[in-house]
Amino acid sequence: MKTTLNISESLMRKLKEEAARRGKPMSALVESALRDLLQQKTPAPELLPLPRFDGEGSLVDIAKRDLLYDVMGRG
Repeated sequence: MKTTLNISESLMRKLKEEAARRGKPMSALVESALRDLLQQKTPAPELLPLPRFDGEGSLVDIAKRDLLYDVMGRG
């Protein structure tokens, strides 16, 4: 598939030199570099621990929906 990319002159010059040095077409080097970039897996961000609260017990049994809504002010 053909496409058009805007590449800086200095980078294009380095690409041409590297392609000549390796004896490969520039498109093969670009495709290989893109494939490597896209196959990299980004590590999942480290999650911070959840806060803990030492309260005086629960205000309502969450299994009782109506009481829960009353406490939340939606009743």
